[in-house]
Formats: sequence, structure tokens, C-alpha cells
Amino acid sequence: MIDEINVSGRDLAAVLGISDRAVRELHERGLVVKEARGRYALLASVTAYTEHLRGVASGRGDEALVYDLTRERARLAKEQADERELRNASLRGDLVSAEDVKREWANVIRTVRSKILAVPSRVRQSLAHLTPHDVEAIDTELRRALEDVAHDR
Repeated sequence: MIDEINVSGRDLAAVLGISDRAVRELHERGLVVKEARGRYALLASVTAYTEHLRGVASGRGDEALVYDLTRERARLAKEQADERELRNASLRGDLVSAEDVKREWANVIRTVRSKILAVPSRVRQSLAHLTPHDVEAIDTELRRALEDVAHDR
């Protein structure tokens, strides 16, 4: 086994064929091994960097393409997990279909409408002093309110 050798950032850059700045960026990304301030583990860094390059090469493209492919795979995995979560929630009965909700709300609205339209006749029975004209005015206002609500959707 070869003993580890510590080299400067400039020397590591020369061995790898990259700039000093690129060495620092590789360190930030965990692709070279820093031993001390300005000193890098040569063998460990070369090994890590070449493994990284193999990974890029196996992705059949440059780092940006590999990154895009990885991001797309992660997005696909998330979509599949979301789909499974929705399916499971539906099987547990935690979800209802949009059609069921729409149908139920339509029933509620029809009930509210019929109750509101019945108000004038109930008012006529309980308030005998109102004239037919008064009851007609109440009916007209209630119908106008219902129409306004229907048009404000």
C-alpha cells in the first residue's frame, strides 16, 4: 500500500490538470480531500476525483447533463410517490371524487334555493297584515338576490 502524500493546492491542480480555483471548488463539493490549510491528500483526492469523472462518464454526458438526469429522476420519483400517496388515501376513504363533491354541493344549493323561495309564502301566513304587493316585493328581492349570486360565480 502506498503512503498518503500531502500536497499543496497548486500541486494537486497540476496533477489533476485543473486550476487552483477548481481544486477549491472540488473541495467544497467533497470531491478532493483536504488535510490541512492549503494541503490536500494526493491519493485520496485523485481517487475521489477519478471516481467522480467515471460517474460523469457513465451518465453519457457532461456534469450538467448528469445533474439534469439526476434532477429528472428525483422529480419522477416524487411524482410516483405523490401518485401512490393519493391512491392510498383514496383506498382508505380519505379522498372523495370531484364529481361526488360537485353533486353534493349542487344538492345543497338546490335545497337552499327552494327554502329561500318558500320564504314569501311563509311570511304571508305568519304576517297576515302584509298586502299581496308586500309579499310580491319580498319574493322579487329574494329572487333577485339568488340571481345575483348565480351570476357572481
